[in-house]
This record gives sequence, C-alpha cells and structure tokens, in this order.
Amino acid sequence: MRIVLRIKDIFPNFIKSIYNSYSQIFFSNNWVLAIILICVSFFDVYAGISGLVAVVFSNTLAYLIGFNRVNIKSGFYGFNSLLVGLGLGVYYNPGIEYLMILLFASMLTLFVTLAFEGVVGKYGLPYLSLSFLIGIWAVTLASREFTALTVSERGVYRINEMYALGGISLVNIYDWFNHINLHESIIMYFKSIGAIFFQYHLFAGVLIAIGILIYSRISFLLSLIGFFSAYYFYYIIGADLGELSYSYIGFNFILTSIAIGGFFIIPSKYSFLWVILLTPLISIIIISTNIIFSVYQLSIYSLPFNIVVLLFLYALKFRERYFTKPELTILQQFSPEKNLYSQLNNKIRFDNYKYFPLSLPFWGDWIVSQGHEGEITHKEEWKHAWDFLIKDENGNTFSGKGDSKEDYYCYNKPLIAPGDGVVEEIINNVEDNEIGEVNLKENWGNSIIIKHRDLLYSQISHIKIDSFQVEKGDMVKKGDLLAYCGNSGRSPEPHVHMQIQTTPFIGSKTLKYPIGQYILKNNSEFEFQSFIIPEENDLISNIEKSESLYRAFRFIPGQKISFKVVDSNEIEKIVNFEVQADIYNNTFIYCKKTKSKAYFKYDNMIFYFTHFQGNKKSFLFYFYLGTYKVLSGFYKNLLITDSYPLSALNNKFLIFFQDFVAPFFLFMKSVYTLKYLSIDEVFDESTILLKSKTEVKFGRKITKKLDFDFEIDNEGIHKFTIIDKKLKIEAVRIYEEV
Repeated sequence: MRIVLRIKDIFPNFIKSIYNSYSQIFFSNNWVLAIILICVSFFDVYAGISGLVAVVFSNTLAYLIGFNRVNIKSGFYGFNSLLVGLGLGVYYNPGIEYLMILLFASMLTLFVTLAFEGVVGKYGLPYLSLSFLIGIWAVTLASREFTALTVSERGVYRINEMYALGGISLVNIYDWFNHINLHESIIMYFKSIGAIFFQYHLFAGVLIAIGILIYSRISFLLSLIGFFSAYYFYYIIGADLGELSYSYIGFNFILTSIAIGGFFIIPSKYSFLWVILLTPLISIIIISTNIIFSVYQLSIYSLPFNIVVLLFLYALKFRERYFTKPELTILQQFSPEKNLYSQLNNKIRFDNYKYFPLSLPFWGDWIVSQGHEGEITHKEEWKHAWDFLIKDENGNTFSGKGDSKEDYYCYNKPLIAPGDGVVEEIINNVEDNEIGEVNLKENWGNSIIIKHRDLLYSQISHIKIDSFQVEKGDMVKKGDLLAYCGNSGRSPEPHVHMQIQTTPFIGSKTLKYPIGQYILKNNSEFEFQSFIIPEENDLISNIEKSESLYRAFRFIPGQKISFKVVDSNEIEKIVNFEVQADIYNNTFIYCKKTKSKAYFKYDNMIFYFTHFQGNKKSFLFYFYLGTYKVLSGFYKNLLITDSYPLSALNNKFLIFFQDFVAPFFLFMKSVYTLKYLSIDEVFDESTILLKSKTEVKFGRKITKKLDFDFEIDNEGIHKFTIIDKKLKIEAVRIYEEV
C-alpha cells in the first residue's frame, strides 16, 4: 500500500497526462477525442506503440526531473514526443536499436519543448509543435548514419497487411472506403486530418473528424473552412492541387484554422475572416519551404502551421487599438465554445469593471438636483457633474422657514470618500453663504480633491468651513469621513457638488464617469444600479450593508461548510464544502466528493460567482446557480438580474446547434434573477428570505426553469431549497458545536 501511495505521489494524474497528450494535438483536453486518437494511432500498430512509448517515457521523465505537474497533466510536455514517436514508428522497423533511438528522441524532444517554453513563452506565445519538428528532423538526418535502423515497407503492401490484421472483412471495409464516391476535395480533407497522426487513409480521417465534432463544433467548422479555403485558393490561382495531396500536407490549413479561429483567439466573425485571409500565407510557406527542405530530403510536416500562427499571434501584440477585432483568449478553457461563451458572459457582466468603482459621497437618501449638462451651472467643460441635496416627503429641502442654513436637511451632514485614494488638495477659507446669497468670486467654495489613480480624481465642493476631518496628503478609504456639507461658494442653499476629473486642480475640466454601485428609489421601489450615471431628480443612496447578508457570503479560505441535504425521495446525505484559494489568490468553494469548484468574488457589497468547474449534478452546482449574484444590502422587492455562460446549463441537443453559429449570433440565453422577500429583525439578529430563479430561453420560449429559496440568519445561510418540476431538494446548514 505504501508503495502504491508513493507512486501516486510521484506520478499524480499519470493516466490523464497520457490521454491529454493525444488530445492536446487538437488543442483539447477532451477524453473522448483522446480515445479516438489513440485508436487511430494504432491503425499502424508499430506507430501506435511508438507513440505511446514516447508519451509514457517523456511524461515519466518530466515527473522524475520535477517539471511543472500541471503542464505534465495537461499534456503540454507529451504531445510533441507523441508526434515524434508516431512519425518514427511509421518510417522505421521495430527493434532494440529502434527503441533506443525512440527513447533518446523523446528525451531530446522534451528538452527542446522546455527550451521553447522558456524562449517563446517569454513573449506570451505558444510553442506549438516546434519541438516535434526539431526532434524528428534531428533523428531523420542522424539516422542516415545509423546502419542498424531499417526503413519500414509497411504501407507498400497495404492489402496484405489488412488481411493479416482482420481477414477478408477488414480488406473489404478498407476497399470500400478507398472507392467511396466522394468529391476529391472531401477525400483530401479527411486524409489531411488523418495525416496529422501519420495515417494517410480515409477511415482514419473520418474518425478523427468525428472526434473533433464531439469535442467542438466550432473547431470542426473551422477545419472545414480552413481546408476548403486552401483548396479553392489553389484552384483559383492555378496552383498544383497535388501539393495538398503530397503527404496530405493540407493538415497545416486545418490546424492553423482551429488555432487562429477558435483557440488562441475568441471565435468571432473576425477570427473566421482571418482564417481565410491567412490561407495564401500558409500556401506560400508550404511551397517555398518544400523547395528548400527537399534538398535535404526532409518533410516540412507542420512547419507552415507553426510559422503562420506564431507570426500572427505575435503581430497582434503590437496593436494599439481594435483589441477585440479579433480578441485574444485570456483564460484558456481548452474549448472554443467555452472560451466564447465565457467571454460573451464576462462582457455582459464585467465590462464596466474596467472603471475604478466610485461611490456616492454621502450616506442616506439624497436627490440629484442638477445632473450632467444641467440647466444652471453644469455647462461646457464642466457639464459632467452632479449637485445633491436632501428633500422630505413633500419635496421641501428644509424645515421651518428656511431662512437659516441650519434649517436645511443636508446642512452639516457628513461627506465621505467616494473611493480609496490620497487627499490631493483642500480649500478651507470660504465662509458659508447666507441663504439666497452666492459667492461668484470663490465659485467652488471649500473643496477637496482625492486622487484615486493616475488621471482619475474626484472633487467635492460647497463644504462647510473648518469641518474637514482630513488633511492634504492623507490616505483615505472608501467611506471615510471627509467633512460636512456646507453652503460655500456659488451655492444659494446648502448642497453638495461632485465631479470627476483627470487633473488635480480645483475647477478642472470634468470627466464623464459612472458611479459604481448604488440604489435608485422610485415610487417606494428599489433598483440596483451598477456603473450608471445618475440623472436629475433621481433619489439615490449608497448600498447599506445588512450584517446578516454580509456575513452569510463572506467566505474565508479555510472555512468549512456542511449541509444536510434531503431530496424529494427523502434520501438524506451530508455535503461538505471547503473555501480555498489557488496560487493566484482566486477564491473558490470546493466539494471534495465531486471534485467540483465554484469560483467567486466578493467586494463586501456584492458577492458573485465567476466560474464553475466539475459535476453539474452536484449540490455545489445548484448552489452556484441559486446564489449566482447577491447584494449585501437588504431592500424589499429589489430585483438583481444577471446572465450565466451558455455552456453552464443549456440543453445539450440545442447547444449543439448553437455552437455552430455562436461566433455570429446567439438564439439562446440563460438568465438569473434574485428577489429580496422579507427581513425579520429582532434586536441584533435578523432572518432574511430570498428567492432566485434560473431560466434557460430558446428565443422567447423558456426551456428550463429552476427556483431557489434560501433563508439567512445571523449565523449565515441556514436553509437552501431547490425546486424543479421533477425534484425538490432541501439543504439545512449544519453548525459545529463549540
């Protein structure tokens, strides 16, 4: 037992590292595609064995030397050695001498892979199959001096080999495929796909194409576009179509189209256009390099694919604009569909998070008395600003006669920092005006400027004289007390002026900039606003935190959470979660039993999940769906809406067809809605009821719906209920006894 545990410790995920080495050739970690590719590689038994030996040896060596285990598991260190093994296995006869050369060729390829990872990776570029090219060229040239190696004649007498393997039945199948009535371009396409695995016959290509289709509809579509763009380009310019048939070198177009169209670049109309535009470049490189390498009797293999992909990706790094036409993949999920759906979802959810989140400079409900491009003072270079004041239920800004400053509701109210920063400037020498008077000479009155980041400053003006609680140079946090509302400067009655600007001077030109998150009150109804510019007459406030909600979703790494889960069949089980953080400080909730992860962010005001990995039948997945986004303040009947990635929970049959057209338009969407129902507060404790729902829509039709009820008490999430047409699951929090 100790030996087994020791082996698992040295070689974790060893089997996964092997099959990922196969699927990684098509930029995938899909196990179905991997199994198909393994089977195809054994169409030539000796080539299949050579490839497998090369992968096992390279990955074992990588583990023993101590290379990055994540890269080993992902197949990054094995797929180039696999290609070398397949290539050598096709051309040489097996034997002890050959096995020695194969092992050392695999070692060479591994070391070259690491070298390219360091050199090419330094520029943020993939090393692709460069090390395969170096490895197989080196061995091919050197082997001409290895007299013990003999060139294989397998494939010369293909019918005899088929008969030896499977009798007349296999010969008939092979003959049927070879004489199938298809256009030459289609036959060439399938054989080109098979050639990636050194299998130059139709059946191998058909199987691999099926595997690609299972793995990714976008990749399959791109493979067709890439190859047939090349085929018709050759036809139009009068080039020799036989060039594509030579070792079925057309696979360069297929690999390039998948890499550029949907893997390293987010699939879109722009990525598809570039696949077509790069076709002539690949053709030129194929023809020119063939001429050069023929002198040394070497095949160019995947050289054109490597050159074009690396050149194009490198060129994109020099862009100064149009960064989304096309858009590089930032978080690689090894699936064009997942990359696309995540990017589209993130654009909807987090596009405004490019802004530094500024809040309102006060607590409580204030009204926008003058907004951007106001009627009185917000004009021309100073048009992007707000004036705020407080009104009562009757629309009055004061109580009593309103003759004195103290009669006004907002006078002497605290003003707070709208964001973290440094106090850049303070003006504190202007007396407050009497009601109805204005100071045109010292227009801004007492003011404070805070620097939040380079080229981003906030200015708050008309402050009460000698009320400042901070000094110039002080560092402040969002919500820190700055001063009190006054009536200084051009201010006939107490109010607050706020503007955003790019320079640190009083009265600078204003900048159009949104407020991060706030609550809009409209006829006793509440609306959550995120990165919106408040408009005139809006009644608004900062989000006031509910301590129960805040604590419920304040998940801290190391925290353990347990639920007793009972389904509609009254089957009871205990589900355990643990909050963890990875090396990049990304926090997630982990379910050890299902090995599922739900990644989240929490800025103390808004909790939201960002990504889910793992079992979509697990309780954690339902928890991810039901608590997808939660505001930490309670506002009765408030609605929070958001959207899920399309790949999260859509019908597999429908999503299959959506995948094909997803780069161009979407006919499906998944919507999240959360409603705040009630709060029951007793002394320092409160019970909060929330209800959320998930809807999957095909056009306007709802194809799937899930409802969630959850109850929050002073200890956290007390109860979580999942309601579907066919099931009802109730989970109750288990608290550890102290």
